[in-house]
Amino acid sequence: MTDQKIMAITGANGFVGQAVCKAALADGYGVRALVRNDAAKAQLPAELAQHARVVGDIDGNTDWADHLHGVYCVVHLAARVHVMRDASANPLAAFRAVNVAGSLHLAHAADAQNVKRMVFVSSVKVNGEETLFSAFNEHSPVHPHDPYGQSKAEAEDALRQFSQASGLGLTILRPPLVYGPGVKANFAALAKLALRGIPLPFGAIRNHRSLIHVDNLADACVVVARHPSACYQTYMVSDGEDFSIGEMIALLAQGMGKKALLIPVPVAVLEWLGRLTGKTAQVQRLTSSLQVDSRAIRRDLGWLPPVSAREGLRAVGAWFSRSGKAG
Repeated sequence: MTDQKIMAITGANGFVGQAVCKAALADGYGVRALVRNDAAKAQLPAELAQHARVVGDIDGNTDWADHLHGVYCVVHLAARVHVMRDASANPLAAFRAVNVAGSLHLAHAADAQNVKRMVFVSSVKVNGEETLFSAFNEHSPVHPHDPYGQSKAEAEDALRQFSQASGLGLTILRPPLVYGPGVKANFAALAKLALRGIPLPFGAIRNHRSLIHVDNLADACVVVARHPSACYQTYMVSDGEDFSIGEMIALLAQGMGKKALLIPVPVAVLEWLGRLTGKTAQVQRLTSSLQVDSRAIRRDLGWLPPVSAREGLRAVGAWFSRSGKAG
């Protein structure tokens, strides 16, 4: 017999999932990795794979019953994620099936198995894509701009209503861009630019972007799972220091042992070039600000991110340089 608490983690094979598994093990939890299929299970390290469960597709019909028995907390990371070119005929319906119906069905199953806590990792996209005058906080209006953000907002609402009625101790986390060794997509593209060491036209951009290192997000998941004051709360989470696009590239380059060459091209010129080349959205992401205010979780729970933002970015740059993943 053991009194060790078990944390079930959906999407455990993913970029964030593996970090949460590691943090949970370090905090003394038994970890039950929940993955979609055998291929995902094969991505897990041996100590997680032996206790992993294959759950299949996540939607309103997933059979969770055999996977949640004896679990204290479930951290729900698995989701249909934002993609640039969605091939679905009805993207919102596809997002809702997984992110709304799937999440709520999981909450019902968790409550039926007497699971005490649930951590739902949402997204800052619930609030929007850009901050103009002040950072988003827990009281900022909900204003998603795409089907992914809308589905996350609807999932939050459905989960809040259910948790308040059932007593399932729900905590919602809204992170901004997550980065760390192994990150892909837009952040990997940014690292590729830094690794090349070529002149880049970002020296005049004075935006402010919030980030969160994957180990900081994982630590936050574990902290809210065990803190009684976190029940029924929504928290913004970030590293706590914001950067312009040029500062990010400079820190990544430092980790690579390089110096960033940033040319001060006016933002208006970059926007004009974006319109000319059909890349308005890409330029907007590079030049706009998106900040979150994570003071509430620090104040309420005493949470402090274990990885500093600057050292995190330098370490990621070093990882990309060693691995060649950005080349």
